Amino acid sequence: MSTKQRVKAAVLFHALSDQTRLEILNRLKQGEQCVCELTDALQTGQSRLSFHLRVLKEAGFIRDRPEGRWMYYSLNREGLEDLEDFVGELKKAITMSGSLKKCE
Repeated sequence: MSTKQRVKAAVLFHALSDQTRLEILNRLKQGEQCVCELTDALQTGQSRLSFHLRVLKEAGFIRDRPEGRWMYYSLNREGLEDLEDFVGELKKAITMSGSLKKCE
């Protein structure tokens, strides 16, 4: 795995390493949501929520779009595919490695 791939994987897993961010992703499974809906659902301040949304967006898991004075968020297929690709490479490595070597 290249350095660039390792850095990308670290960003992806960092974004997934927080319960609030996982809850945001879980809520976005239902479809696009306004930041005001997420703020109410998570019972948190907008500045705290904005931090988590930024982390998820930088990792590529979500996208945003402005409408009027509000921002709307939705899942980003490409970011989820990046995660799937990384995990797939790990699974492939297990399959290709065959039996485990033991130290002697």
